[in-house]
Amino acid sequence: MHKTMFDPNLPLFIAGPCVIESPELLDTVAAELLRIRQHLGVQIVFKASFDKANRTSIHSFRGPGLKQGLKMLADIRDRFALPILTDIHESSQAAPVAEVVDVIQIPAFLCRQTDLLVAAARTGKPVNIKKAQFLSGTDMVWPVQKARESGCNDVWLTERGNMYGYNNLVVDFRNISDMLHITPRVVMDCTHSVQRPGGADGKTGGDRKFAPAMALAAKAFGANGWFFEVHPDPDRALSDAANTIRLDTLESIIETLL
Repeated sequence: MHKTMFDPNLPLFIAGPCVIESPELLDTVAAELLRIRQHLGVQIVFKASFDKANRTSIHSFRGPGLKQGLKMLADIRDRFALPILTDIHESSQAAPVAEVVDVIQIPAFLCRQTDLLVAAARTGKPVNIKKAQFLSGTDMVWPVQKARESGCNDVWLTERGNMYGYNNLVVDFRNISDMLHITPRVVMDCTHSVQRPGGADGKTGGDRKFAPAMALAAKAFGANGWFFEVHPDPDRALSDAANTIRLDTLESIIETLL
């Protein structure tokens, strides 16, 4: 099993399509991330989901599934030499996912699921835990404790907003400062935090124009990682289209943050 080392003293960028749509899309995004890494000399991680298990509607596109999705992610890692991050939704997925990816992500809605956290931690891979929309930053000490006591020495936390009413998220940036007292790597999810969950007639809405400002505000509060969903044609993305940013804008956003 491969082991990728991340420098904790350098900023980290996570980017990719919300869901695996096609090999062609993965190639397009990976090629741009590799170019950005070479041009700016930054730590950048390719992210895509093999299954979107929490879509609003049963008719929504979910992705290719575990087996085919991992084959496609392994191909990207081998050909582009980019570290890979993907999320798991069931404990049984942790071991096979760890054979392919460099970072395992725990979805926000599942961040209190003990068995899921334990299974991810036992793989020995870094674990990125997204803060639930119903928890505070200080509450995340308990998911981190579960992961650390199960053997994970590199736990990241990701801020992605809180629910303050229906179909909307609000970011309390104090959560970033609070979570930095728990773990040294705190990531701002700049695109999921501008969602309007379930607020677009059977799918999640959002407003991507706020994502760059979310990134800058998070930096002011001490964030040292940033997460962006990117797509060459966001309006045609099969998941999270409304909050996904254009792939060709990512480099300028990163340059601003640097």
